[in-house]
Parts: sequence; structure tokens; C-alpha cells
Amino acid sequence: MTASSESVAGLDPAALESFLANALSEDLGAGGDVTTAFTIEEGLRLRAEIASRQDIVVAGLELAAAFFSRLDPQVEIDRLVADGERVAAGAVLMRLEGEARAMLSAERSALNTLQHLSGVATLTRAYADAVADTGCVLLDTRKTIPGLRVIEKYAARMGGATNHRMRLDDGVLIKDNHIAMCGGVEKAVRSAKASGLEVQVEVDLIEQIEPALGAGADRLLCDNMSPAMLREAVSLVAGRVPIEASGGVRLDTIRVIAETGVDFVSVGRITQSAPAADIGLDYSPAS
Repeated sequence: MTASSESVAGLDPAALESFLANALSEDLGAGGDVTTAFTIEEGLRLRAEIASRQDIVVAGLELAAAFFSRLDPQVEIDRLVADGERVAAGAVLMRLEGEARAMLSAERSALNTLQHLSGVATLTRAYADAVADTGCVLLDTRKTIPGLRVIEKYAARMGGATNHRMRLDDGVLIKDNHIAMCGGVEKAVRSAKASGLEVQVEVDLIEQIEPALGAGADRLLCDNMSPAMLREAVSLVAGRVPIEASGGVRLDTIRVIAETGVDFVSVGRITQSAPAADIGLDYSPAS
């Protein structure tokens, strides 16, 4: 998916407003930030500094800033890095100055989002670096937290991955359950060709490849194949269609998989299992 110039972390203005409203409603509830309301003097201003406590790839900085701006439209924000940049531990990502109550109330939602997306981008970058110079393209998957797919796939892009299907209507991917229920791979592929979309077929045996290609498959997804099987598949296909490898891909195995000659390798864990980045926020009174 290509984000528009007006999007924030892949969210268009309407989607951004909905995301901010839902996240803040979840955190503030009906009564608002009661701790801040009872302990922080109205009108007090704070300065804040958001910094990384580990080496990371940044993602979600604009989205984090949007939380503060929504609760204090006059907040002053100085972004010191951009999404997609690698930064070292200790790097300051953003400085803010604004109304204390608003900043304290927005803090958790902003940090949670920034930490999660930067975690996705950082793990993705490790996988992308592992296949650098092999000619193989790293793909993400639909293994995302429901409701967060757009921003998680945005973070994967910031880390160096290419987005696969965003939604089920983006393309046809025939898997083993479709084949079993439809009555065979040939019938499934021929039926799906009527969609007018690219038809990708999942295969986990070498013997399934020729029937899929003979029926008109535009792309193959070789699932849970060993490197030896992938090399055999690449040789058999001989460039007729692109080949994607998937299934249990880990950081210590992805390069071996990429070097088999497949065109793509998809990794669910970059969005499904990425640990949050260690990013902190420190306050000081505004002068």
C-alpha cells in the first residue's frame, strides 16, 4: 500500500482522527485523567524529551506527536528524526513543550504507539538486513493485531519490508483449505482466475507445482519447504512465475532461504511478535 502525502503512519485524515479518538477514549474513559486533574495545577506548562534507550529504527513518531496535539492544539513539537531512521541508544527523537495536564494525559497512548511501531520497524530491519544483496524481497503478512494492520504494515515498510496483501480483497491466495473444499488445485485456480486478480497458490509439495502452473497460477507460495525443496522448486519453475517462501522463517534461517533463489520471503513474526522498543519520556518545568 502506498501512503498519501497527507497520511500519518499510513492513516488518512479520517482514519487518523478515528484512531486517536478511540485510543484516547480507551485510556481516559468517561472521567478523564483523574490523577492529573487532582494533582497538577491548571495552566502549568511542561517540557518533554522523548529518547530511545536502545538502538532502534524509528516508526510512528508523527502518530505519537498527534496524540499530544489532539489534547493541546498549541503544543510545540520539535521532531529531531524521521520515521525509518536508525538511531542509537540515547538519541533524542522529539522535544515538546505544552500544557502539563494535556501532555500527561496523552503520554501513555503516544508512547505505547511509538514503542510498538518502532519495535516492528526495528525487528523488520534486522530481517531486511539479513537478506540484503540476495535479490530476495522481504514481505510482511496479515498476521497483525486486529485494528492495527495499517500502522503495523506502515512500520514494516519503515523497517525495509514490502507490504503483501493489506486485505483479503487485494488479491487471491489459494491455500490448502480452499483447495480441499473446492475439489483440487486445478479447479480452485481456474475458478479464481475469473476474479481478474493475480492468483497465488500455496504449495507444500513439489508435486503440487505443475498442476498449479498448468491451471494458470500467477505466483506460488512455497509453504514450510526446506531449503533443499525450495531449490528444487526454483529449478522446476525456472522463472515462469515468482516464488514466495513462507512458514516458520526466523532471523537465523532467512538468509539460507533467500539464497535458494526464491523471489520473496514472507515473515509473520515481524508484525506478530516484535518486542516493543525501549523509548522513554522525561519532563521538566517550562520556563
